[in-house]
Amino acid sequence: MKLRGLKPAVSRSGILSGHCSSVPSRARVSGRECIKSLSSLKNELYRLKSRGKKVVFTNGCFDILHYGHVKYLQDARAKGDCLVVAVNSDASIRRIKGKNRPVVGENDRLKVVSSLGCVDFAVLFNEDNPLKVIKALKPDVLIKGADWSKDRIIGADFVKSYGGKVLTVKLVKGRSTTALIEKIVRDFGCSLNHG
Repeated sequence: MKLRGLKPAVSRSGILSGHCSSVPSRARVSGRECIKSLSSLKNELYRLKSRGKKVVFTNGCFDILHYGHVKYLQDARAKGDCLVVAVNSDASIRRIKGKNRPVVGENDRLKVVSSLGCVDFAVLFNEDNPLKVIKALKPDVLIKGADWSKDRIIGADFVKSYGGKVLTVKLVKGRSTTALIEKIVRDFGCSLNHG
């Protein structure tokens, strides 16, 4: 069965696709070396940019990872040579979405996002928005979902100020973490077995 819209995880050469040449393929399998501190990531991106690599940046909560997230990240990755994903911390999500979120903790969310073949680096941020991270990393391309108008994208003016691009990518209709949570509550309610 062929799944429409999914890109293969392995290229013809057998190396994981969707990563910069500086990222060892074994690190891509575990995702461990793809998770960086902001200062470490800043240095890594400086090296990549000096070799002419185009760095793409996006951010999000990525609470319960679903196909909409994966397609979004694949599409973002296609806009450059290296994809950096800034993931909101648990505290940041609680401030933005309320006390019952996130469902999945920050360490697990970072590990899952960084293990995707289209993601080169993941970094955690604790602020309510990614402006500090964007200013530190100075990406060539800033990406958000098409549900954001370009004039509302945080960091857009900054990225444009040095010649960077701000783009939106189409989202998969009907796919969201909120919709998944609502479906689980609606379909299972309190009847979930905990065994």
